[in-house]
Amino acid sequence: MSVKSDKALTRTGSPKLAAPLLSDVRAMILQAREGVARAVDSGLTVLYWNVGHRIRQDILKEKRAVYGGQIVAALGRQLEMEFGRGFGEKNLHRIVQFAEVFPDPEIVSALRTQLG
Repeated sequence: MSVKSDKALTRTGSPKLAAPLLSDVRAMILQAREGVARAVDSGLTVLYWNVGHRIRQDILKEKRAVYGGQIVAALGRQLEMEFGRGFGEKNLHRIVQFAEVFPDPEIVSALRTQLG
């Protein structure tokens, strides 16, 4: 949605308030959007680590088992049908790799707080 120029606002009869008001409201919107993006990034980081950790722990038994790859593929197909391609096999392997690289939940928690 685009805002008409300040000329449209000056026709309202309060040209001195229009520019600061517009500027302040824009700043509030941008700040809120940034906060939402940080919250989403933080939440997804925790979600991905938990999913990767669970797959490593329950399916792969902390190893790279061949049969585990088949289970991850099947899981990915099922999740992809329900939640979209972000949870397909390829991304599940990346999620597992994320949990492998950061095996300590304390590290993930610290990483989560630094996002944004």
